[in-house]
Amino acid sequence: MTALDDLSAALRSATDTVGACVVGVNRIGSGLVISEGLVLTNAHNLRGEQLFVSMAGGEERPASLRAADPDEDLAVLEADAGTPVTAWSDQPVSIGQVVIALGARTSGEIRPTAGTVSAVSRPFRGPRGRRIAGGFEHTAPLGRGSSGGPVLDLSGAVVGLNTHRLGEGFYLALPTDAALRRRVESLAAGRTPRHRRLGAAVAPPRAARHLRAAAGLPEVDGVLVRAVEEGSPAERAGLKRGDVLVSADGSPLRSVDDLHAALAKDGPALELAVVRATEELTVRVEFPGS
Repeated sequence: MTALDDLSAALRSATDTVGACVVGVNRIGSGLVISEGLVLTNAHNLRGEQLFVSMAGGEERPASLRAADPDEDLAVLEADAGTPVTAWSDQPVSIGQVVIALGARTSGEIRPTAGTVSAVSRPFRGPRGRRIAGGFEHTAPLGRGSSGGPVLDLSGAVVGLNTHRLGEGFYLALPTDAALRRRVESLAAGRTPRHRRLGAAVAPPRAARHLRAAAGLPEVDGVLVRAVEEGSPAERAGLKRGDVLVSADGSPLRSVDDLHAALAKDGPALELAVVRATEELTVRVEFPGS
């Protein structure tokens, strides 16, 4: 048997076995049935007022949200759908490894494709703009609606969860390692993670420098506040549009990622050094329930 024969057999096996564990989600994405009545998908697939999954043949079944973590682009739905997947791999993927990707059409039909892992340890942005580390890149061709579907090794074990297309024939996936599976288990149990959230739209230091230069103000390195949400911790702390956040708990904010890293830590409050026009302020942001 040739290598192509082996690959063809692996594709057929993946479609016949793991394919039964894959459903469409809201006609815009895919999902993986992880246990009886529970479907794992990407948080960015949760659009619209109603949630539903699509079965093979086009049947649509209602779904409801068990729990979601947009900062990690993960969500678990409750739905009467499919067969739970049983094979997971604990081995990290490596560059050059052949993988199989599965995505669901709107009708629920499964599309299996094959490719290779082209990069590992690739960060990307979640739905709220936070940096998610540890993704891997592969070349298995995938059409629209494939995010949330699984990536498999040639044995049929799940090694990743597709997130989005990078363009030029590449796709990004989250590795289904032990850390991710712990997060998924927590979501499946109905526990929604409580991340500290500032409640402000921010821009990188170059935007702060450009705005201050246009206003004739001295240059300052820091993260620019573009807008403040009503009722948010940022508003309660007195932050305003045009403020430049220079440091958080004493650590310089040289990028938006630095601010996200500061927010990712535990604690009931965050102390920010702020420059407002020519005034230097210290602002304490409190996070109830943290």
